[in-house]
Amino acid sequence: MSKKTVILLCLLIISPIIIYFLWPTDESRIRKLFREGAKAIEARKVEEVMSKVSFNYTDEYGMNYIYMKEALTRIFQKMDKFSVEYKINNIEVKDENAFAEVDVRVVASSGTDTGYVVGDAPNPVHMKFYLEKIRTKWLVSKTEGLKFVY
Repeated sequence: MSKKTVILLCLLIISPIIIYFLWPTDESRIRKLFREGAKAIEARKVEEVMSKVSFNYTDEYGMNYIYMKEALTRIFQKMDKFSVEYKINNIEVKDENAFAEVDVRVVASSGTDTGYVVGDAPNPVHMKFYLEKIRTKWLVSKTEGLKFVY
C-alpha cells in the first residue's frame, strides 16, 4: 500500500471517533441555551431572547410567542439593568423533547430602584422548562412556575 492509501484509511477510521467525542451532547446544548438566554436578558436584547423560544410556545397562563415578545419589549423599556442568576437542577432528554428544572432569580433596576423581580435572595423561583429539538437546536416550548406579568 502506498503512503496516501494508509493516510486516507487512518483518516477514515479516526474521523468518526473524533467527531463522536467533539460533537456536543443534547444536555450541553440545553445548558448553552440557558447561558445564552440569560446573557440576552441581561443585555436587554428581545430578538436574542426570542431566538431561544419556539414559535409554538404556550404556557399555563395563555402566553404565546407573540405575547411574550411584546411583554419583554415593554419590560425592557421600563427597566434599565438586569442580572440573571440560575441553577439547573435537572435535565431530562427523550428523543426530540427535553425537560429542565431550573431555580431562577432576576434582579432589575428602574431608575434608582433595584430589587428582585423573580424570586428573592433566600428563595429562587423553581421553574420547569419544556424544550423541543428543531434539527440540532433546542428551543423552549413551554414553561411552568412563573406568572409572566405584562
